[in-house]
Amino acid sequence: MRTAYTADQIRAAEQVLMAKLPPGTLMQRAAAGLAAVCADLLGSVYGRRVVLLVGSGDNGGDALYAGERLARRGAWVGAILAGSRTHQAGLAALQEAGGRVVDLAALDRADLIVDGLVGIGASGALREPYRELVQEANAARGPIVAVDVPSGVDASTGRVQGTAVRARVTVTMGAYKTGLLVDPGADCAGRAELVDIGLGSYLPDPDVAALTDGDVDVLLPRPGKESDKYRRGVLGVAAGSDLYTGAAVLAVGGALRAGAGMVRYAGPAAPVAQVRAHWPEAVITQLERPSIDDVGRVQAWVLGPGLGTDDWAHELATRVLESQVPVLIDADALTLVARERSLLFRSAPVLITPHAGELARLIRADRDDIEAARLEHTRRAAAELGVTVLLKGSTTMIAEDSRPVRVNGTGTSWLATGGTGDVLSGVAGALLAQGLSCYDAAACAAYLHGLAGRMAADGAPLAAADVATAIPAAMRAVSSDNT
Repeated sequence: MRTAYTADQIRAAEQVLMAKLPPGTLMQRAAAGLAAVCADLLGSVYGRRVVLLVGSGDNGGDALYAGERLARRGAWVGAILAGSRTHQAGLAALQEAGGRVVDLAALDRADLIVDGLVGIGASGALREPYRELVQEANAARGPIVAVDVPSGVDASTGRVQGTAVRARVTVTMGAYKTGLLVDPGADCAGRAELVDIGLGSYLPDPDVAALTDGDVDVLLPRPGKESDKYRRGVLGVAAGSDLYTGAAVLAVGGALRAGAGMVRYAGPAAPVAQVRAHWPEAVITQLERPSIDDVGRVQAWVLGPGLGTDDWAHELATRVLESQVPVLIDADALTLVARERSLLFRSAPVLITPHAGELARLIRADRDDIEAARLEHTRRAAAELGVTVLLKGSTTMIAEDSRPVRVNGTGTSWLATGGTGDVLSGVAGALLAQGLSCYDAAACAAYLHGLAGRMAADGAPLAAADVATAIPAAMRAVSSDNT
């Protein structure tokens, strides 16, 4: 699992460690790791042109000492000194190794640019001359390596106000920063490379975490020799309407592909016909009235995709939420509970899967504010509503009160097409029915859904049904036992 921390958490750990080490030790460790990544990116170091953007803080010192190491290996290294002060020992070391102080024109011929302008403590929009330097660096032909966090990205939140460095690689020291895992900061960071400087044992519980293949492999339920369809989890799906029949098909398909032992679908005649045609495996109850009395026993429900928001849908949602099993609430059902938030007040677990607009209605916030501060609003929603929140978007994140937010690192922009959210609901619902908690089911479902999206797209457009079809391949891809 990749864990990440706020700037305050990192600084506190650094202070404890620095008190135990000779002065300058951490900076030399950081510089060595930074120089190694730069050398790998350059391929051949000798004769290559490296330009350092040097600010006033420790990031500037890291860049200078890394530049010294590259200069001693034969690189041409120039430093643009942008801060009100400069790490004098680092600058002296660079110049002794043959490096020099240069002006903005040096960016035009740089094979590599090292961003050491601002560190993890910076927040808000960049001021001059940093803003102009960042714009020039982004426009230059050479790739950028950011030190710790791209300048202009808030290390603790991933927020970007105005201009930010667009890095090919971010070399982060000691531990991942939250802003490297959360968009838009994650998008600015490029590939994040972690340099171990010895902070590990001094770090607190993480701020956020990102699952890996191995984590998902451990969490996923697998049938044993004594398993039958009931022990593998029975999922109820209340979705679809005369207008939106496809939502029911996609949600049921996602659930079946994700390993539910049985899917019981309940809905009106039009989606019933479509589900029956696409998924003969499903056990179907055609509803003549908004009741689940005749559906049979389930271990969890998916409620909402394509359901509608009329009185009939409201009554059915009420009946599902009165049950004593976990319920995943998506799409139209989110609109219903936004109108009547008391529907969320239940003893059994609730997982909601909104996009930013739906979350805005639920917590009475502005959609643009949520998009600008997704982490903050996901946490707020989990605490305020007393549910587990999976916020869909460029960075899908899962929040549960008093636990680290989980951010999802899989996915592709091709998933931004109608119906993929219905598949995600089915996958997460299947995992709930198989016994995972809302927190684990949401995180695993987001991971598998994103991975399946990548596989299905393979660099080209996809349809939502393609994602459902690829779910088993995604599960095999994360498994350590493919027998």
